[in-house]
Amino acid sequence: MVTHESVESVDGRIDFERASLTLSDLELETVTSEDEDYTSAPADYEILTYPADFTLEVLYQKWQNREINVPEEFQRAFVWKPVQSSKLIESFLHGLPVPPVYFFTERHTQNYLVVDGQQRLKSIFHYLDGHFAEDAKGNTRVFRLTGLNENSRFKEKAFVDLSDEDQKKLKGAVLRAFIVHQLVPDDDISVYHIFERLNTGGTLLTNQEIRNCVCHGKFVEHLKKLNGDPEWRRILGKQVEDSRKRDIELMVRFFAMRDIHGYQKPMKDYLSKFMWKNRDISDKVIDESERTFRSTCVELINALGEKPFHRGAGLNAAVMDAVMVAFSNNLPVIPADIGSRYEALKSDGDFQESVNRGTTDVSVVRTRFSRAEKILFG
Repeated sequence: MVTHESVESVDGRIDFERASLTLSDLELETVTSEDEDYTSAPADYEILTYPADFTLEVLYQKWQNREINVPEEFQRAFVWKPVQSSKLIESFLHGLPVPPVYFFTERHTQNYLVVDGQQRLKSIFHYLDGHFAEDAKGNTRVFRLTGLNENSRFKEKAFVDLSDEDQKKLKGAVLRAFIVHQLVPDDDISVYHIFERLNTGGTLLTNQEIRNCVCHGKFVEHLKKLNGDPEWRRILGKQVEDSRKRDIELMVRFFAMRDIHGYQKPMKDYLSKFMWKNRDISDKVIDESERTFRSTCVELINALGEKPFHRGAGLNAAVMDAVMVAFSNNLPVIPADIGSRYEALKSDGDFQESVNRGTTDVSVVRTRFSRAEKILFG
């Protein structure tokens, strides 16, 4: 079997992800071209970025009006400890500088998507609300400023305990934000790359975790539902869902690559654009895609058995996309000898080359899909 060395991870995400995998996570075969695509740089965009100074009162009002969006399914839960949040509030009360936050303007709503600064913003909102974030059991507690100097006049005070003057000072304090607005093209996918570069949390985000934020909506919920399909889990060889959403990314790849003629490199952006386009998918399309996906998984398991796309070093995504799409296009007419045909496909020289090198190149992708269709169902 051909082995492949991973490309050097400039942004560190691939190394971080592989080092943080658990035993229940997917085992994916390492292919150099897939790694190169995964860390590819963005295409050209025309971006407008400008600073804006908001009072905390205005930010709080926008939060209450849902004009500031922090998708919980994507971003880390509120993880700051009371002392961290308390010292931030104290900084505002004393007029000390606070790092800026970053907002991306969502084209279809004009709301702000938080790119960086969730912990700071939630600390502010929780304090003005009067209650600290919920714990694991869903309990809340009064947010009192803790960990301050023993002689601080703000020590152990909730917002309602502050004097009228200090309440006004806090609400009038200014937090600088950098507003990012994509001008061209009109798909807002630049935010995907902005998240890669600006998110400063302790957990570096996978491509699919970023997509789940950027493209939050009905399609993301649809994917999460399908991810629990028992036959799909047998194909992956893991009953527990992947902690970094790589199983969902494989599903997105299947759905997106069914339109092989529309494919453009890099795969990374092609999948992101597909999710953006389908973020508010109709119920009719949801039903159709669910039937197709579940039927494809059933036929694959019946024909090829469990873990059909593993080649010893893990699941090969390039083998998976071509074979799954071929099956989905031929659901009513699966040949009786499909097992032997699959063995012939795996031995085919052109197909082997197309799943080992240049796996996201347009010409290679078309060769791979063509060979799978012809040998399996020709």
